Amino acid sequence: MLYTGKGDNGTTSTFGCNQRISKSGAIAEALGTLDEVNSFLGIVKVNVNAGDMTVSGEASTLSQLINDVQQNLFTVQAEVAGADKHIGHEKVSETEKIINAIEKELPPIKTFFVSGGTELAALLDFARTLSRRAERRVVGVAEEGIATVGKDTLAYLNRLSSLLYALARHANHKSGITEESPKYR
Repeated sequence: MLYTGKGDNGTTSTFGCNQRISKSGAIAEALGTLDEVNSFLGIVKVNVNAGDMTVSGEASTLSQLINDVQQNLFTVQAEVAGADKHIGHEKVSETEKIINAIEKELPPIKTFFVSGGTELAALLDFARTLSRRAERRVVGVAEEGIATVGKDTLAYLNRLSSLLYALARHANHKSGITEESPKYR
């Protein structure tokens, strides 16, 4: 059944919790924002060209990498919801390794860049902004003591936006698109 009717009064429940929480509360907002990132990454994944690019010498393709990120986001959601699931340090290290490999292929960053170039780069850049918002929401519930969130999970969320930024730059670079700096006029 796709609906239960239990949330008709504006409440929901989380993993292993018999207590109902408000759908407008901080935990529901954090979970919803993580879900937005995950769903948008699904759009990115299906928009990757059939040829799919290999990510900086890594064995995986971009769509496999995005799928891995989506799986990790489900773990983050479970942790925020109170389940005994956690992002481990190895996920942070793997993400850093990929970012570092991509960065070696790109010109150094000297300024901010205007989003766009290729469609894929623009989609990845938008995913980056969504991931930053999700990170802010998760940090908020952790700081307020509403949810227990591990330091590796917080580090992973911070690296995720860097990964998406690197991938956006990588997509433009691979397509021969020169990044455009803001003109501040």
